[in-house]
Amino acid sequence: MSRIGNVIMRAEVIVSGIFVAAMVVMVFTGGVARLMRMPINATVDFASCFFAWATFLSADIAWRRNRLTALRFVPDALSGTARWWLDSVNYLIILSILAYGVYAGTILAWISRSRTFQGMQDISYSWVTAALPVGCALMILTTLEKLVIHFRAPARDEASGQPT
Repeated sequence: MSRIGNVIMRAEVIVSGIFVAAMVVMVFTGGVARLMRMPINATVDFASCFFAWATFLSADIAWRRNRLTALRFVPDALSGTARWWLDSVNYLIILSILAYGVYAGTILAWISRSRTFQGMQDISYSWVTAALPVGCALMILTTLEKLVIHFRAPARDEASGQPT
């Protein structure tokens, strides 16, 4: 992982942790307030916002650490060259989906800029919808880094272990 990748990942881990903690605090506060018969409806809304951001940041953390769920029985059954090409195609598909997420998420955030967040006048709904393009952009950086590493490593023949 590059030095910039390490810095991004550390920042993501810290910010994601803060969002998860804030989400827990909001839900707990809302529950206690409701128990005291003084409900604070905004706690659930803020918890949802924090959840959206934590989800996309955590997805990039998992992608960067190779911790996403994967079904490897098909690639593992292929030869070294075929597996290398399949992985190459998969990375390109992932890049295209993430690029669309940045594009569509940016449009959504722009359209949502005048919408208020759950009726709160000073907060735009774009703060919630911006989690999608930001998260996808971070995952694009991770995928590009993985792609560079992938293309630097030649496909290997399983029998001889030599590059093909």
